[in-house]
Amino acid sequence: MPQSVVTLYDVPSTTPQPWAPNIWRIRFILNYKRLPYRTVWVELSDVEATLRSINAPPTSHKSDGRPVFALPVIVDPRRNASQPVILAKVDMIADYLESSYPARPVFPEGSRALQNLFVHYVQEVLAKPLLPILVPLSHQRLPERSQAHFPGGQTPLNGPEREQAWRAAKEQFNFLATIMDKNSPPDGDGVVTMGRNVSYADFALCSVL
Repeated sequence: MPQSVVTLYDVPSTTPQPWAPNIWRIRFILNYKRLPYRTVWVELSDVEATLRSINAPPTSHKSDGRPVFALPVIVDPRRNASQPVILAKVDMIADYLESSYPARPVFPEGSRALQNLFVHYVQEVLAKPLLPILVPLSHQRLPERSQAHFPGGQTPLNGPEREQAWRAAKEQFNFLATIMDKNSPPDGDGVVTMGRNVSYADFALCSVL
């Protein structure tokens, strides 16, 4: 594949399907904007070394000042092949792709604040009841080398605890359904967050489903 494509760094699993929600958000944007890209799969055990080797920025720092490296990361040589853009952090990448490739926008004018509020709801409220169910399952589907680097090795929920978690998740999805119904005709199609046009908020929601 030509080098003038975006490179997306992602984490593999034992199935062909990508699985990491934050990375799915970027994959959705690349697909929606029809940007050519390739995927480089990086085991969790190799993330720091790989990202250091391409001079990717850290996503945060520990209390002692040591950098923390995490995915997603993109490398974009399309605008300047000799000095490709290298970015980490999902929201920063999303903003960059929108400003650099404005065709097929995912942030309609004046929608960023409301979309960011919705994304916060998806991350901090809607998805929370699903974590005790999905995190152990995700851990099981990782390659053996990556499992030790993923904080989800606990035993999957069973019995009453699992039922309680599903009830909590169902309550959140029922609430989401009532909100999305407010976009029903004639205001919208009742499917996407912004009424009729696909947006970043939809990608954040779909990434956890």
